[in-house]
Amino acid sequence: MTSLYSKELEIAQLAVQRASILTKRVFHEKTKGTVSKDDASPVTIGDFGAQALIISALKHNFPHDEVVAEEEAAELRSNSALRDQIWELVRTTQLDDVAAEGLLGGAIKDAESMLDIIDKGNSKGGRVGRIWTIDPIDGTKGFLRGGQYAVCLALLEDGEVKVGTIGCPNLPVDDSAPLTADIGANATDEEGRGVLFSAVIGQGATSRPLKTGALAEGKSISMKPITEMSNASFCESVEAGHSNQSESARIAQKLGITKPSVRMDSQAKYGSIARGAGDIYLRLPTSKTYQEKIWDHAAGDLIVREAGGQVTDTKGNRLDFGVGRTLATNSGVIAAPKAVHSQVLSVVQEVLGVK
Repeated sequence: MTSLYSKELEIAQLAVQRASILTKRVFHEKTKGTVSKDDASPVTIGDFGAQALIISALKHNFPHDEVVAEEEAAELRSNSALRDQIWELVRTTQLDDVAAEGLLGGAIKDAESMLDIIDKGNSKGGRVGRIWTIDPIDGTKGFLRGGQYAVCLALLEDGEVKVGTIGCPNLPVDDSAPLTADIGANATDEEGRGVLFSAVIGQGATSRPLKTGALAEGKSISMKPITEMSNASFCESVEAGHSNQSESARIAQKLGITKPSVRMDSQAKYGSIARGAGDIYLRLPTSKTYQEKIWDHAAGDLIVREAGGQVTDTKGNRLDFGVGRTLATNSGVIAAPKAVHSQVLSVVQEVLGVK
């Protein structure tokens, strides 16, 4: 008997795997033609290319589902050199397993179709129906420096995350590999790196090696029980603009955490704590007005919760993915094993003065 969401999971995993091939090619071919973007995070050719490949796979399999994605093609319509560079990559990227590539619908027809597909990521989100949310390259700065980045895809149904998949080309495959301080910088996809995390609601979380064809065998992952808070490790963003690092340090100190924080970009942090390589992920608000984007958290939120964790904002509320394209009603993120989440939350609230 096929389990609930089994087709959605398989397509999501294969779509992320195919898009990851493209992002790795972009990284190695150094075609990082960065174009400016309103919120000052760099956009790469890989962002557009990966988004096109993922939406194409989704629309082939689930034509009526909506998609919330970050990029739009207006810029490529007016910049033919950039468009041609992206199209060349998209045209020549496929899974090396014929059946798997076939499941995704194969190649996009032409450059014009590619632009139309990129623009299909314009859903406003919300609480009704099936909506996929994509971050084609989460952690663009990590990507540019050869550190951690992730290709992220999640399915929301009536505002709830049902399926989540995160491809991390530069994380170690080994679930028990501890996080090292330099993992956020020097981590290109050599041998033994590349992992695909996924979860379906109510069915637990898994990790498997990120491959270039059919899916590898997956294994169940779970968060590590914290017996001594002093042995815990916590992850935060590399960029100070993404999370308040001085407050994180005070929180760690009050919790009795003695290890230095591990700083890495992207939802690789969610995957790392879900498999017990790290313990706690803090993202503390840096401004009162900033709203987190749903594509930066949806997949990671489900994977951590299915691995035995709890994920809330700094007020202790679950993340609400049904408001629109942003987490407009939430502020910050705290992800930790269920057993210690309330302890972490109360220290966060004490330091931030939130109640």
